[in-house]
Amino acid sequence: MSLDTLASSLVLFNHHGGPWGDSEYWWIGRLIMFLFFIALIALFFWFMRRNAWGHHEPSPIERAQGILAERYARGEIDGEEYRERLSQLQ
Repeated sequence: MSLDTLASSLVLFNHHGGPWGDSEYWWIGRLIMFLFFIALIALFFWFMRRNAWGHHEPSPIERAQGILAERYARGEIDGEEYRERLSQLQ
């Protein structure tokens, strides 16, 4: 496709109102385009929230394991009790 053909196609596309022509239904094309971009933006934020930001709420078992590890680190429980309670959580 030559550059002249492409340029004349773009001129005709703009001159005739795009794919909907000069009819009263021009707003349908604009609405579809608007909804498409809104969907793209929503998909982007959903993906970022789900994957890239990566913050998730720990499960109750994960929280219990964290508390148990903190108690072991502070010396409140010994290694044997830590392993026993940890095996009960799993």
